[in-house]
Amino acid sequence: MSGKDKPTRKEAEEAVRTLLRWSGDDPGREGLQDTPKRVVKAYEEYFSGYGEDPVEILKRTFSEVGGYDEMVVLRDIRFESHCEHHMAPIIGKVHIAYLPNKRVVGISKLARVVDLYARRLQVQEKLTAQIANAIEGVLNPRGVAVVIDASHQCMTTRGVHKPGVSMVTSHMLGGFRDDMSTRREFLAMIGSSTSLHTSNV
Repeated sequence: MSGKDKPTRKEAEEAVRTLLRWSGDDPGREGLQDTPKRVVKAYEEYFSGYGEDPVEILKRTFSEVGGYDEMVVLRDIRFESHCEHHMAPIIGKVHIAYLPNKRVVGISKLARVVDLYARRLQVQEKLTAQIANAIEGVLNPRGVAVVIDASHQCMTTRGVHKPGVSMVTSHMLGGFRDDMSTRREFLAMIGSSTSLHTSNV
C-alpha cells in the first residue's frame, strides 16, 4: 500500500472505536478510553515487517570461515505472527539450515528474517516458503531448509476449539531437496519426526 493510501493514525484509532461499539461496549468508558491508541501502537509492532527488506538484513556476509562448507543450522527460533484470515496469533518455532557457498551470514540475521516475515499477516505455508526463498535469493547457498512448527489460535481459541494441535510445514531447496541424506541429517538435528523426510511445501 502506498503512503498516500494508508489510513492515518486517527482513522485507525476510530476504526478500533467502531469495533468496540460493534462488540457492544462503550469506547467512552474509563477502561476503554485509551484502548484505541494502545491497539494501534500494538499493531505497529505486530506488523512492523512490512517496512523491512530481507535483502538489507542478509546482504552482509563473511567469507573468512576457514573453508567450512558443512550445514549451518539454527534451531528453535521462536516467532509470533497473525493469520490473515482471522488476525489471530500464530505462535511457534522455526528451524533453518543452509549449505554455505563460500560465505556465511551472522546467525542473528536469520532470526531477523524470520521476524520480518512473521510480522506480517500470514499463512504458515507462505511464511515457510518466504523465509527459505529470501535466504536462497540473497546468500545463493547450495541448499536451504526451513521447518516451522506452530499453534494457530484461530483454531485453538475459536471455531473448532482444538488446543494442543500444532501445524508443521517444510520448504527444502537445493541440496536439501535433492539429497535425501542431507535432508535426514537436518531433520535429525532438529528432532523432527520421520513424516517430514519426504514432505515439502
